[in-house]
Amino acid sequence: MSLRIILADDHKIMREGLRTLLEKQDDFLIIAEAGNGRTTVKLAEEHNPDLVVMDTVMPDLNGIEATRQIIARNPKIKIIALSMHSDKQFVMQMLKAGASGYILKDCAFKELVYAIQSVVDGYIYLSPRINTILLKERVFEHKEVNASAFAALSNREREVLQLIAEGRSTKEIAETLFVSVKTIETHRQQIMSKLNIHSIAGLTKYAIREGLTTAEE
Repeated sequence: MSLRIILADDHKIMREGLRTLLEKQDDFLIIAEAGNGRTTVKLAEEHNPDLVVMDTVMPDLNGIEATRQIIARNPKIKIIALSMHSDKQFVMQMLKAGASGYILKDCAFKELVYAIQSVVDGYIYLSPRINTILLKERVFEHKEVNASAFAALSNREREVLQLIAEGRSTKEIAETLFVSVKTIETHRQQIMSKLNIHSIAGLTKYAIREGLTTAEE
């Protein structure tokens, strides 16, 4: 039986390349693609894949929050982060969100295949370079070294912060998240208070620095 996979990356050329390579494997079947985290969550719910190859930074909803939502709804789905970011913050937050693997985009394709096979067999797979970074930073002591958006804000507040940073209006955010405008205004006030940042420009810079979104158009 083929392994049913969803590809999630905001760069179409990246998804097309991965699809071409993965579908050459006898037991891999690409059942859907997504260009943002929110679509990925929806597709995972609709198609119930065996595995999602997930970028960490995507528009609308980043890969970390998308992973958290997918795993909360279906813990059986395996998720591998395929990212350009090697920072310990990205790695640890993806693993805490429920990902079973984390590899870098500059890896050889055979490493991705090995990672997929490993997590399907029940193992956690980290690129050798990631392992080295984590060991050097001694993150396995389970200490939060620096306060970050992931530690300071709730899941919903991070979601709202990303959408604010991407230039969405309060009304647009409310419609996206199916809540009232007043609720979003309250979230925004709480975010500003927690972070001690009191301008949209400041929130945007913070969100980009923390990896919730990018400066790309």
